Amino acid sequence: KPMRPSLLAPFFQDISTISGIGPKITTSFTKLCGQRVLDVAFHLPKEVLVRHKVANLNTLSEGQNIIAPIHILYHTTPSRRGQPLRITASNNNRKITLVFFNGSSKYWIEQLPVGHSFLISGRTELFNDTLQIVHPDHIIPLKHHQSEDVFTDDDIQHANTIKTLEPLYPLSAGITHKTVQKTIAHVFQKLPILPEWLDATLLSQEKWSSWNTTLHRLHNPEKPLDLHVNSPYRRRLAFDELFASQLALQIIRHKRRKLQGQSIVGDFSLRQKVLDSLPYDLTNSQKTALSEIYDDMAKPDRMLRLLQGDVGSGKTIVALLAMVCAVESGGQACLLAPTEILTRQHYDTIAPLLAPLGIQVDILTSREKGKKRDTILKGIADGQTKVIIGTHAIFQDDVHYCDLKLAIIDEQHRFGVEQRLQLSRKGKALDMLVMTATPIPRSLMLSAYGDMDYSQLPDKPAGRQPIDTRLLSLERINELTTRLHNAMTTGAQIYWVCPLVEESEKLDYTAAEDRYAMLCGIFGESSVGLVHGRLKSAEKDHIMERFINGQIKILVATTVIEVGVNVPNATIMIIEQAEQFGLAQLHQLRGRVGRGDAKSTCILLYGNSLSETARQRLEVMRETEDGFIIAEKDLSLRGYGEVLGTKQSGTAHFTFVDLAEHHDLIHMANQNAKLILDKNPDLQGESGENLRILLYLFERDNAFYTLQSG
Repeated sequence: KPMRPSLLAPFFQDISTISGIGPKITTSFTKLCGQRVLDVAFHLPKEVLVRHKVANLNTLSEGQNIIAPIHILYHTTPSRRGQPLRITASNNNRKITLVFFNGSSKYWIEQLPVGHSFLISGRTELFNDTLQIVHPDHIIPLKHHQSEDVFTDDDIQHANTIKTLEPLYPLSAGITHKTVQKTIAHVFQKLPILPEWLDATLLSQEKWSSWNTTLHRLHNPEKPLDLHVNSPYRRRLAFDELFASQLALQIIRHKRRKLQGQSIVGDFSLRQKVLDSLPYDLTNSQKTALSEIYDDMAKPDRMLRLLQGDVGSGKTIVALLAMVCAVESGGQACLLAPTEILTRQHYDTIAPLLAPLGIQVDILTSREKGKKRDTILKGIADGQTKVIIGTHAIFQDDVHYCDLKLAIIDEQHRFGVEQRLQLSRKGKALDMLVMTATPIPRSLMLSAYGDMDYSQLPDKPAGRQPIDTRLLSLERINELTTRLHNAMTTGAQIYWVCPLVEESEKLDYTAAEDRYAMLCGIFGESSVGLVHGRLKSAEKDHIMERFINGQIKILVATTVIEVGVNVPNATIMIIEQAEQFGLAQLHQLRGRVGRGDAKSTCILLYGNSLSETARQRLEVMRETEDGFIIAEKDLSLRGYGEVLGTKQSGTAHFTFVDLAEHHDLIHMANQNAKLILDKNPDLQGESGENLRILLYLFERDNAFYTLQSG
């Protein structure tokens, strides 16, 4: 493994090495942001508390954060348990009460004796027409005022021990702002001065400071706007993070293009037979995507292309034709899907189309065992099986391919980079096509998939009818079930999606299990099925099979049916507590209906308390079926982390970047990364070393494995 530069060693030390950090605080910090010095340094304040110095309280109203001198008049101790201690003070004849709910009354009475003066800070509020501060955040003795309450500006001139601007951090149990601030101060004593990796012209043009100065300013803001998402300080760090990400992606892309690939060119005879057997013509976007894919496959370089298609845009037939091209050239192709349900659905679509052509298709999941599995593995190894469709099972150690030329990954976001690499090792100079049914906002394409070429399928196949989307209050659920009775008499099948599997004491969502019980009571157990993520695969598949065959009329489910499930006879989609779902997820769920000839309906059931953002999301669903418009709107309403899912494997997680706000920086970072690698592809010399520091700092050092190993 390439060595991390020694200059960065302090960043990657445990926070327990910082002075004053014991095991208890280490545990709390680990939960809050991480246990390394780097994690603490990158834990930015969320806002700035502005305190106003006030010498005379007579000019003051409630709801202000102040620093003010006061004179203690008397104490009112609690008469019963649960009451607070109240300490009455004055300032220029205006009374103010300090309220303490927690801690020992005796302690505060000793700390704030009658007749003494103090400098205090906190937020003022009115209680029974009297000004009060609950739990002042700073209390400092004023020694030169012992017996009067007349204060002037001189008394607060030197109140510098209390900050007028104080950064406030995201907190978790066991950690206070003071603890974070103290720890940050210790962290900055440990951090080395890093060399500059950005071009001087860019720094000047954007009015950016050095990296160390920028980070220090964000932790010690001089004005509230310093923390704004588009302040020069935040933009500098956001650019560095995007630049590191783009540089890593471009290194991988640059290296991959230099690797020996293979030219995959068929005679089009088998593909023509597939096209002739289809009961419809390909859309223009399908033809364009296939042309791009065929061109990539024919080149001697390795293909890595993303096929991005909206719900129902016909990605499967594009994937099928690409696999047939590999078979025409004498090789094998495989399709990796994230779930058994989706795998069997692909098999049921693809195998009947390829069987008349004499192309053997096999399915491989964890369900295939014993002699059956051995037979499948033999067919793959000797080349008799040309197309292999499966889950993670297709890249296990005991699976050996005869001549795997093309690998296709469906629902790319469900798989990490490591799984992609494992699959790529199953063939020699393998071409790879990855597919996603989640429309990705254009502003995110570069940040998430900068190492890939990509094709889009924006239009739907001919004959697809629009889906009638309606909003309905949960209060009208009885009215809805009556309508379902009528729909079922005409043969309709229904999805009913719920957010949770079982009741939660904290969340007021209706559980799938409870809704299933209710619907069984209305329509009978034989008509209703239940599918959720906790069921075993075989049980889940059995229920789905009964729904596909029409034995089950209403399928109650969690979002397990979000992707890929295809039941043309299902014409009604009900999404309960729809306001709890993201737009992209609602769009995916709605895409499960409208797949046949009959008119389809999607009903978004919402609860009583609908926030403005939630209402906007539901209105967007009612107004459009265009997944790309929906994805852009989702980004603006909820932000990057929610849209792509920062926890999705293989997706870069950003600390400083807000992609909805910083989309201009993505393109800038991408262009800078390309320019650098054109001139210095191996990152040599002093400038190369500085860029390596950047990559290691933002933990994009996986790129170095590519540089070393290919």
